[in-house]
This record gives sequence, structure tokens and C-alpha cells, in this order.
Amino acid sequence: MPNSLPERDRHLLQHFLAAIAYRTQKALRGAPDNYPDFPPGHEVRSPVEILRHMTSLMGSVRTFWEGGEYPRRPQPLPTFNDEIERFHTMLESVGELIAAERLPNEITTEQLLQGPFSDVMTHVGQLAILRRLAESPIASENFVYADIRRERLGKEQALPARPDPDWRAWKKGEVL
Repeated sequence: MPNSLPERDRHLLQHFLAAIAYRTQKALRGAPDNYPDFPPGHEVRSPVEILRHMTSLMGSVRTFWEGGEYPRRPQPLPTFNDEIERFHTMLESVGELIAAERLPNEITTEQLLQGPFSDVMTHVGQLAILRRLAESPIASENFVYADIRRERLGKEQALPARPDPDWRAWKKGEVL
């Protein structure tokens, strides 16, 4: 197929999207009701604002294949769950474009990874940190063994395969 995305690149991009989906759900699963609008202060985005920005970043990735524009600030949706659904729908949309094997317009795999994909993963980390600040920390796990699958980009993600049973011990100085 002319202008096709090399298979290894396609698989790598799909897997990175799936890692984003998995880690996003890990950060959001079981969040308390006050979490979406948690005010971290110092002009830091709230979790719902971060998630909306992540959707915008993935929407801009979609334009590399389809052209056009995606809003920098998408309109807020009525609930946090709606925002989560929109984000995962966007991930699935980008995943479909990658699966179609066409090269994105004038953007390389490396640029996607170093730019918007890494940016989104950074924001996933922010969501996890904000969980701790909102007094609802998430357990650590060994992500090497996480059940991450290229075809699973939606909200339904596997539970941790190797959660750290001593994850709270670091706070007490028992574990480095």
C-alpha cells in the first residue's frame, strides 16, 4: 500500500494509545465525587480541565490524518463521566486512523510520540498526582506486567496485574 504506515510503527502507536487508555482509567477509576473539580491552586488545571485538554490533544492528532481543526478548548460536557467517554471515544477514533495504515500528513511516528502522545501521558501523570492531593491516592503497580492491549482503547480497562501490596509503606519510611 503506497504511503502506508509501517507495521512496527502502527503497532507501537496503537500500543502507546492503549497504555494511555489504561493509565487514564487507573488514575480515574474510583475517584471521589469531589475529584473532577478539585482545585489544586496556583493556576493548575482541575482534573476535568486536564481531561478536556487531553481530548483536545488527541483531537489535534486526528487532524493530522483528516485535516481541519479541533478546538483547543472543547465545550464542557455535563458530567465528568461524559468527559471520560468523550476522551476514550477520541482515543478510539485516533486508533482507527492508525489501524487504517495510512501515514499521517507530514508527521512522523517519532513526532507523534515526542509531541502529543507524550504530552497526553504527562497529563495522565498529573491526574494521578491530583488523586493523591485530593486525598484519594491510587495504588502503584508494575506497569511492565499490565494487561494493555492495542484494541482496548475504551473506558473498560483491566485491573492491575501486579499491584504493589506495600504501596503505602513508602510514606511511613519503610520502603524506599
